[in-house]
Amino acid sequence: MWKLANPTVFLGYTGRALPVLWASALVLLVLSAWMAFFVAPQDYQQGNTVRIMFIHVPAAWLAMGCYALMAVSALGTLVWRHPLADVSIKAAAPIGAVFTAVALMTGALWGKPMWGTWWVWDARLTSVLVLFLMYLGLIALQNAFEDPGRAARIVAVLVLVGFVNIPIIKFSVDWWNTLHQPASVVRFDGPTIHPTILWPLLTSAVAFTVLFICLHLTAMRAEILRRRIRTMTVLTAQRAESGASFRPEAAE
Repeated sequence: MWKLANPTVFLGYTGRALPVLWASALVLLVLSAWMAFFVAPQDYQQGNTVRIMFIHVPAAWLAMGCYALMAVSALGTLVWRHPLADVSIKAAAPIGAVFTAVALMTGALWGKPMWGTWWVWDARLTSVLVLFLMYLGLIALQNAFEDPGRAARIVAVLVLVGFVNIPIIKFSVDWWNTLHQPASVVRFDGPTIHPTILWPLLTSAVAFTVLFICLHLTAMRAEILRRRIRTMTVLTAQRAESGASFRPEAAE
């Protein structure tokens, strides 16, 4: 990990790995779509609307997983001073916001035929909406500073403070009476979903996860290059300014 702390080494490794990862993501997405439509059966109550699950559930998992990654990166910024930790946070925030938005929109599409309404203010939905707003706030704060180094510690602290919302999202169905069903995949006594639904769902989750890895690494590479260009621009401007202020005739 510390070897990858060198941005040049990181760019080299990811440059070789990303083509393979993107190809794997494409294959897994096609496979998951095929399993969702041709392997998974219709639900006896929900019919074909149950297939929204294969987008909604992975998107919701990654919305929380992305924030967990940002929290680990925040520790890397504050505790270990890892050079790429802040880059990881800035790259992950927009991706997490998109996955959270997808989870909210697909949840509304799924909830309308099942619950008879697009939205209810229950604990799970409200806490996920709070997560989405947190993502937007962090993105706005990051962009409020021209120098990313100045925003790094502030953003890292806020990320860690906001992490308290993740267990609230996870356990909201157990702590409060909500319309959402309790956990049916990640359980101590094993999944309660039939294998014909479980395996397409897990395949979709793996496909979305690989896609997230590709997006995150690509965004990190772009952020590293953007910061390098900014540094070169600032240095060039400083040199030009110092050169303009030095006049040989004044020295004489």
